[in-house]
Amino acid sequence: MGLTKLALKFAAPLPDIEKYERFLFIGPHPDDIEIGAGATAAKLAAAGKKVCFLICTDGRYGDGKSAADRQQLIDIRQKEAVLSAEYLGVTDVQFLGLSDGGFYRFEELVEGIAQAVARFCPQVIFAPDPSVASECHVDHLNAGKAARQIACHAPYPGIMAAHGACGSAPVEAIAFYMTAGPTKFVRTKGYLQMQLDSVFCNHLSQFPKGCREARAIALYLRLRAFDFGMRSFCGCAEGFRVLGVTHMHCLPEAE
Repeated sequence: MGLTKLALKFAAPLPDIEKYERFLFIGPHPDDIEIGAGATAAKLAAAGKKVCFLICTDGRYGDGKSAADRQQLIDIRQKEAVLSAEYLGVTDVQFLGLSDGGFYRFEELVEGIAQAVARFCPQVIFAPDPSVASECHVDHLNAGKAARQIACHAPYPGIMAAHGACGSAPVEAIAFYMTAGPTKFVRTKGYLQMQLDSVFCNHLSQFPKGCREARAIALYLRLRAFDFGMRSFCGCAEGFRVLGVTHMHCLPEAE
């Protein structure tokens, strides 16, 4: 570790994200939050924390249906998202209703997230990591980019008002899930099965029972939990790339 990074570690330590009380989980599509951070969401909800899910797009292109069937799929996926969140102990689920596939203006996404942040006033925002080199889905990239923009600007009423939000929010950290470079780990022993069930027992339009993709993702989630658990000496864990207020700008070593 270089001297500058060592100095940063002591001068501006990463936030302990579990100590906070209000958490906003941002998902590009229905099911992304559960796959990326479902065990952590369940753990926080079980601890009595205030947890909100914000789902950015409607998932209309999620199963290759024809145009005539897309509204039906939107309705199905919204119901699945609510049921899945409730299974994890989360009853506050909000939808921006933007079109799946990136068919929206990026500023619409930023405005929607800003308004949700001002309403809920989270201390920690969870979102997909937009810096992952392998990520190709425009909605994942856009959601991560918009989330980090608002996480940085949330405390500033003037900037939030320019995005159509009524007020500011005391955001103190952003935690990126689906990341290749986790810097913080949350012990999730006892919550992994809840995460798996929330995905594969509720999001059936995407993962019909017994389908090959469901088996592959379930295996991945189990192996990921074990890997992160080994890295953090927790046994079972989820990993996040965390940035605090000090790390969000002007500190490239925080990467």
